[in-house]
Amino acid sequence: MALGDSYSSGLGIPDEVDANCGRSDHNYPSLVVGAVHVAQATDVTCAGADTTHMTQPQDSAPPQLDALRPDTMLVTLGIGGNDLGLTEVITRCVLVAYLAPNGSPCKDSYTLLGTDEIRARINTIPPKIEAVLKEIHARSPQAKVLLVGYPAIFPDDGSACRDLIPFATGDFAWFRDKEKQFNSMLAQQAAVHDATYVNTYAPSVGHDACKADGVRWIEPKETESAAGFHPNAAGHRSMADAVLEAISR
Repeated sequence: MALGDSYSSGLGIPDEVDANCGRSDHNYPSLVVGAVHVAQATDVTCAGADTTHMTQPQDSAPPQLDALRPDTMLVTLGIGGNDLGLTEVITRCVLVAYLAPNGSPCKDSYTLLGTDEIRARINTIPPKIEAVLKEIHARSPQAKVLLVGYPAIFPDDGSACRDLIPFATGDFAWFRDKEKQFNSMLAQQAAVHDATYVNTYAPSVGHDACKADGVRWIEPKETESAAGFHPNAAGHRSMADAVLEAISR
């Protein structure tokens, strides 16, 4: 059983099998199913999903947790990015980069008056992840639950690539730090609530959106390979490998 948002659905990766949810037949859930040869598998991942869509409809898509069964044995869950507002943060960073291209105007805009707004947002998400994990365990008590983290979007060394991505130079490292804080929160929730955290960040270092075509696993803009700032097919192969390794633990 695969649950999650666009980073799990494979948004923009050919071939699309569900236009409403931006779901690809080359997303990591599909690759995992192909590798383990399970008798029955269900993928209800949906682009734009946040934790509320686990128990509530998302437009025409039913609540994702409704797909769970008492005999479900494995669940992958990739969620939280939309609760954090990743798309909104990226959009703002692009817009404010024109104000101070060599500074960190996006960081500055999210830390006005000494308040770290992104950290504050991250701190509101643990109860939401906890609720989802507890509901999964309640509906599928036999299931091994894997909470899948997010891969490296920007260079882990904090370097910039303004020729590819119109962020201000100093905001690349800031965004990296926020993503690491976010993944750390997910790992903590998995540890506390009987789930296995799948670290997709570490294997993806060196394959971020700043790298050349053929090396990168994250697209810097919308391309034929994937949606902008989302994993491409190679990225999903790496994520699938991380999930398979976690299954064997």
